[in-house]
Amino acid sequence: MKLKKKKGFIREWTEVIGGAVILFLFLRAFFFQAFQIPSESMEDTLLVGDYLFVNKFIYGAQVPFTDIRLPDLREPKRGDIVVFTYPEDGRTTYIKRVIGTPGDTVEIKDKVVYINGEATEESFTKHLGRTFKPEYRDPRVRGGGNMHFFGPVTIEEGHYFLMGDNRDNSQDSRVRGQVPFEEIRGKASFIYFSINRDSKMPRFSRIGDLIR
Repeated sequence: MKLKKKKGFIREWTEVIGGAVILFLFLRAFFFQAFQIPSESMEDTLLVGDYLFVNKFIYGAQVPFTDIRLPDLREPKRGDIVVFTYPEDGRTTYIKRVIGTPGDTVEIKDKVVYINGEATEESFTKHLGRTFKPEYRDPRVRGGGNMHFFGPVTIEEGHYFLMGDNRDNSQDSRVRGQVPFEEIRGKASFIYFSINRDSKMPRFSRIGDLIR
């Protein structure tokens, strides 16, 4: 009886590594994706130097290289923190909080957000007392560019109104318009690592925090 020849060490490890890479790409495409906070627009909820996982499955992940989207568990709702792209720039990813959902009427008066005529209580927001100058403003946005007074506008079907928690330092739907559902990549889930960019020291107290 002939015995099967044992696989070579290199071939065996190549198969193991190849399988791990395929599994990683599968999970990244349909379930989770890592994201790094690049700016101060979501302070103090998220800080520059936070590394987080984004849940792509919850809203229905998009099949790579196609327009096909898998069935979702639910649609984005107010308060969700989402990662997305703008239609005019599908390469750069951003992260903001969902403020208005389809059919909502959003208005901002003296920094207070009103949804369908009712003032909202937002303990997570931060105001610097100054307003930055947006790098880009969509000319189709009525009143776009005024960060403290905006609208009212009614959110279109299949679109969302997104804002950064750091209200005076966020280029969001107030200047760039509503975001189509198709551009939303997933929901921010939890912080898996965090580092202070000035001191280069890890912020251990933030690791494992759920994002709300």
